[in-house]
Amino acid sequence: MLEAPRAVVDAPPEAFEIFYVREYPAVVGLAFALSGSRWGAEDLAQEAFLAAHRDWGRIGSYQQPSAWVRRVVANLAVSAFRRRVSETKALARLALGRSEAVPDLGAADPEFWAAVRALPRRQTQVVALYYLEDRSVTDVADILDMTPGTVKRHLYDARRTLARRLRVQDEEA
Repeated sequence: MLEAPRAVVDAPPEAFEIFYVREYPAVVGLAFALSGSRWGAEDLAQEAFLAAHRDWGRIGSYQQPSAWVRRVVANLAVSAFRRRVSETKALARLALGRSEAVPDLGAADPEFWAAVRALPRRQTQVVALYYLEDRSVTDVADILDMTPGTVKRHLYDARRTLARRLRVQDEEA
């Protein structure tokens, strides 16, 4: 059984700069899938890496420091989403109900990722890690600090909801 991302290993931590260069593109991709904004994704990733850098002596000694950074990004994305919702509601009230749509700056499949972002928070995180980053159920469980069974349940529920929302027909072989 894999240990949680916080498990400390005996080897000294790798240099933060090496870790950052290796992990940054994938973490930005995860943040983009969760936030829907390229610039927002870069900000989320930078915040997560800054948090890791501040305490790299401890974070770098974890068995999976990359899982820790991804968990921070997932949590920051939720906070940012809540903040945007509050700001949007306030702006709508100020504009007396008038609101202009903000164009999506492009995802491979904007309709799919919009539907993913409409899922409950944990389902969104699980889907993004599993499909966007091609993580195993065990990896997703470690990153989000949940059991593999819970990850599988979130994937199952998300797939059903997405299939219904996107009108995908189940084809059983």
